[in-house]
Amino acid sequence: MKYFVSQKKTLSVVALAGLVFTMVPATPALADTTLRGTTSKSKYQATGVKGYFQRHPKVKSATVGAGVGAGVGAVTGLISGKGTMRGAAIGAGTGVGVGLVSSSEVMKRHPVMKDTATGTLLGAGLGLAATRGHGKGKKVAAATAVGAALGLGTGLLKDKLF
Repeated sequence: MKYFVSQKKTLSVVALAGLVFTMVPATPALADTTLRGTTSKSKYQATGVKGYFQRHPKVKSATVGAGVGAGVGAVTGLISGKGTMRGAAIGAGTGVGVGLVSSSEVMKRHPVMKDTATGTLLGAGLGLAATRGHGKGKKVAAATAVGAALGLGTGLLKDKLF
């Protein structure tokens, strides 16, 4: 009976995190400005850390993803009782992957595949953070499959309805 409760917790956390990540937009819309006269607009206006992230958008996506993933992983580890630091480390790695998928130019041209890949990564990361020990592979595979299904479903709904 304990196995079923643990599996239900894992799958519910994967489903909840998948819904949260799909509802939050990954990148803000950029405003287009029009300049008149002899003034020229520089592509990178800021300096310091902000300027670095403007010049390196992949690094920014990976960093933001790692921060969000570490938080979600820590909460997952806390809920499942497998350790918050372990969950945070796994979540940070997963977040980097999700950030890079969401900022990929190829994936931007294929939004359904982007949502499916994001869901798969989220399911695998949360499954790893919530399980430990005997039978781990089956639990992680189940969580990955649920994440992939949620990502695919979300991608198709967004593609067809919105």
